[in-house]
Amino acid sequence: MNSRPRAQAAASGVVAVVFGVGLGELVAGILIPASSPVAVVGGALIDGAPAWAKDTAITLFGTADKVALVIGILIVLLFVGAGIGLLERWRSPVGRIAAVALGIVGIIAAITRAGASGLSWLPAAVAGGAAALAVGILVRRFAARADDEVAAKTGSNRRDFLVWSGAATLIGIATAAGGTALRVSSQAADAARRALKLPAAAVKAAPIPAGAELSIGGLPPVVTPNADFYRIDTALIVPDVAVADWSLRIHGLVDNEVTLTWDELVALPLEESVTTLMCVSNEVGGSLVGNALWLGYPLRELLAKAGPQAGADMVLSTSIDGFTASSPLEALTDDRNAILAVGMNGEPLPAEHGFPVRMVVPGLYGYVSATKWVVDLEVTRFADATAYWTDRGWSERGPIKIASRINVPQSGNNVAAGDAVIAGFAWQQHTGISAVEVQIDDGPWQQATLATAISDDTWVQWSMPWSAKAGDHSIRCRATNANGEVQTEQEAPPAPDGSSGWDRISVTVR
Repeated sequence: MNSRPRAQAAASGVVAVVFGVGLGELVAGILIPASSPVAVVGGALIDGAPAWAKDTAITLFGTADKVALVIGILIVLLFVGAGIGLLERWRSPVGRIAAVALGIVGIIAAITRAGASGLSWLPAAVAGGAAALAVGILVRRFAARADDEVAAKTGSNRRDFLVWSGAATLIGIATAAGGTALRVSSQAADAARRALKLPAAAVKAAPIPAGAELSIGGLPPVVTPNADFYRIDTALIVPDVAVADWSLRIHGLVDNEVTLTWDELVALPLEESVTTLMCVSNEVGGSLVGNALWLGYPLRELLAKAGPQAGADMVLSTSIDGFTASSPLEALTDDRNAILAVGMNGEPLPAEHGFPVRMVVPGLYGYVSATKWVVDLEVTRFADATAYWTDRGWSERGPIKIASRINVPQSGNNVAAGDAVIAGFAWQQHTGISAVEVQIDDGPWQQATLATAISDDTWVQWSMPWSAKAGDHSIRCRATNANGEVQTEQEAPPAPDGSSGWDRISVTVR
């Protein structure tokens, strides 16, 4: 088998996979948006990947980790497609069988996802069947004729192959794009979200103190706009949950099981609070942290209605997509503003941030507390139950560590000699920050000026004037919490309970 028929066979497989996946995505977009073949396979990969792989992806790609995963899946599919084409030419129908097997993998991924419906298998089945049909046709019609002397002399085989494969590729791309567009446009809950009017808060948050915002160029605002708030979760497709369909069940080790509908929730006296959330995957100095004004109802009040029984020490929260988190019961029942949130910065929760209802718990990393699209709370024990991330080796309680970062100047930038400023944020939610210090090169630690903290549950801005002298400089910072504990210099990765160390930047003054 010379190189030309091999190349055409491989190309036939790639085209067949593009064609099949495109049709599968179109069927998903029309009938079952949550069963997109690429998304269900991606979801299975997310669930099956070890903790270090997820942490590496977040470190490398940040909030673009899902886009990177989808691109990675598509690249792998292209290589698999090439292999399918070569198998079909080598020994038909092995390639077609391999394409069907690929569809079966998608079917298994679809029907085992949380919330799978009776037709969840269909898009993957269409994708596998269409790919098998296409690779059989293309290989038999073209790759098998590539050695034909007349075709080689006239070039008809090559031209015909380009026409057929080009048409199949365009159909695949067009149907995939159409399926994606249909899936996005079918987000009925998001349309309803935009039209939804939330009730006024019965307990309003205190106004943001005038001194909380330092208004320094390059320093993000103290309240993070919704569009800029970090997003880290396991959902490749954002769940589409209508408020009329949403309900929450509180059960387990309780005296009274409680079920709450949306109308019942928003009829309760809702409270506003400002809370900073942070992802446990945030590296020292990282951006996976944000601060917002939340509207919701205290979890301690709902749990009091349920009546946790003696010995219970954990609440296992579950999202509509099957994600789970294990929160210490005490963190949901003490005096902190742990809430079932329905609003964020004056509007209903954005879909990607948990609409219609999510949890917000000050002082805990998100992986043990900030469940989005939450539909179930089981009062239980740490000894009896585990959650999504604890099953993957992360610690079970997740208290937030003292952290600080430098935003101004940015590492690697040039700074003009003379009067400059060093500024950033510090936080330890539900404890608070009392001081931040800055060290330039090997000099003494210098006290920064803290902005006015909104509360102990939020981050605080800080700044320090700097007479910048020409040369290369290293700058680092450390914070002290309200209990007098100084942020540790000891460096630790995010796994298993959050990163630690002092943020350090390098700048050149000219």
